[in-house]
Amino acid sequence: MHVPLVVLGGGPGGYAAAFLAADLGMQVTLVERDERLGGTCLLRGCIPSKALLHVGRVLAEAREMEAWGIHFAKPTIDISILRGHKEKVISTLTGGLAQLARRRNVSIVHGNARFTNSSTLEIAPSAPGGASQTLTFDHCILASGSRPAKIPAFDLPTPRVMDSTKALEMADIPQSLLVIGGGYIGLEMGTVYAELGSRVSVVELTDTLLPGADRDLVKPLQQRLEKLFEKIHLRTKVAKLEDRGESIRVHFEGPDGATTHDFSRVLVAVGRRPNADGIGLENTGVKVNAKGFVEVDGQQRTADPKILAIGDVCGEPMLAHRASHQGKVAVEVLHGEPALFAPRAIPAVVFTDPEIAWAGLTENEATAQGRVVEISRYPWAASGRAQALGRTEGMTKILVDPETDTVLGVGMVGPGAGELVAEGTLAIEMGCSARDLSETIHPHPTLGETVAFSAENYFGLATEIYRPRTEAR
Repeated sequence: MHVPLVVLGGGPGGYAAAFLAADLGMQVTLVERDERLGGTCLLRGCIPSKALLHVGRVLAEAREMEAWGIHFAKPTIDISILRGHKEKVISTLTGGLAQLARRRNVSIVHGNARFTNSSTLEIAPSAPGGASQTLTFDHCILASGSRPAKIPAFDLPTPRVMDSTKALEMADIPQSLLVIGGGYIGLEMGTVYAELGSRVSVVELTDTLLPGADRDLVKPLQQRLEKLFEKIHLRTKVAKLEDRGESIRVHFEGPDGATTHDFSRVLVAVGRRPNADGIGLENTGVKVNAKGFVEVDGQQRTADPKILAIGDVCGEPMLAHRASHQGKVAVEVLHGEPALFAPRAIPAVVFTDPEIAWAGLTENEATAQGRVVEISRYPWAASGRAQALGRTEGMTKILVDPETDTVLGVGMVGPGAGELVAEGTLAIEMGCSARDLSETIHPHPTLGETVAFSAENYFGLATEIYRPRTEAR
C-alpha cells in the first residue's frame, strides 16, 4: 500500500503531526506499535505519573491540615482501585484520541515498523496471528520516542528491580524502595511511593538532586524531600545489586565508604534513550549522532529528503510539548509553509512537591556562558496566597538583560509552579521587558502575582519586600 505521508509513532508528537496533516487536507497514515494511541507520555509516563502524584498531594494535604486543627483518620489504600482509576484516566484519553483520528480520517496501522529503504516500511504485527504489511510513502515523519535507559549490571531477572514503566504499574506498595537516580523521573516516582507509605531512599552520583537544574529552585524541594524520604545518598555510587529473593541487596560506595542495605524494591531511573535503533534507519539516508539521536535541521528534516524526525528521537529536552510543536512544524514544512522550530524558550516542569518549573536562560547557563544578567528573586513568604496555603517555601525568579530590561529567563519553585511558568514562557517568547511583567495587573491573592512582583523587585519597587534600588531604571 502506498501513502503520501506516514507518521511513525503515536505519541504526543506523532498524533499532533498526523491530526494537523489531516486538518490541512493531507492523506496520512499513523503507524503505532501499541494497541492504543498516546505513546509513552499517555500510556506509561506523563499522565499516569501525574495522576498518582495528585493522589500523593491529597495525602500530604490531609497531614498538613493538622496544623489547622483538622485531623483525619489514617488513610487506607486499596491498591487495586488506585490502579483501576489510573487506568481509567488513561483509557478516557486514549479513547478520545482514537475518536479524533476517526473523525479526521487518519488511517491507523498497528505493528512494529522497520525501514527497508528510504521510502518503504515493513510492519510486523504486534500480536500473534496478525499479518505483515508493506507501506511505501512519499514522506515519513519519524516520531518513535524514547525508552528508559538500562544499566546492564542492574538488569536483574526479578520484578523487584523496576524501570519507570514497571513502577507506574503499581504492583504493590513496597515496604522500602531505593530510587537510583536523582533526576525528575526518580524524584516524582519516589514522591508517589513515599506518600503511599513506602520508606523511600534516593541515591545520586553527583552532589545534588536534579543535576543541571537551578540551585535556588532545587533547595526548597530537597529540604522537603529530606523530611519525606528516609535517606538521600549524594555523591554515592551503586556498585552492585544482589537478588536476595525477598529483597534486593544494594552495595553503595560513597562518602562513608562501602555500605550495604536491603530494599523491597529498586527503581532504576537513570534517564531515557532515543528509539533510533532497531527500526532500520541504517537502510535510509538518516544520520544518527554519537548519542543515538537522529540529526535534524530547523525544519525537522533529516539527511534523508523523504524523512523528517520529531520529539525524543531527535534530541533533548525530551519533553512531550516539544515533540508536539516539532510535529506541527514538520507538517507545515511538508505543506509548503516557511515553518521553523526556533523557540526562544521551552518550559520544563518537575512535578514533585513542591513543583519546579523554568523557561529560557537559567542562572547556571548564564554563568557558563559568561553572560551578564541581573537576577530578581521573590520569596513566596511575602505572598499572601502562599501564606494562606501554608506553603511559603517557594520562590519566583527572573533573569533580566540589564542593558535592555528584556526578560531572558523565568523560574519558580512551589505548588502549582508548572501552571505559572507558561506566563514566563510567553514573556520570553514575545521579548517582553521586566516593565511589561510588572505593569500587567495580576489577580490578588494568587501565586501568579509573584511573577509580576519579581519584576517589580527587579526595579526595587516591590510592595511586600524591601530591596533598595541600586540605580535608577
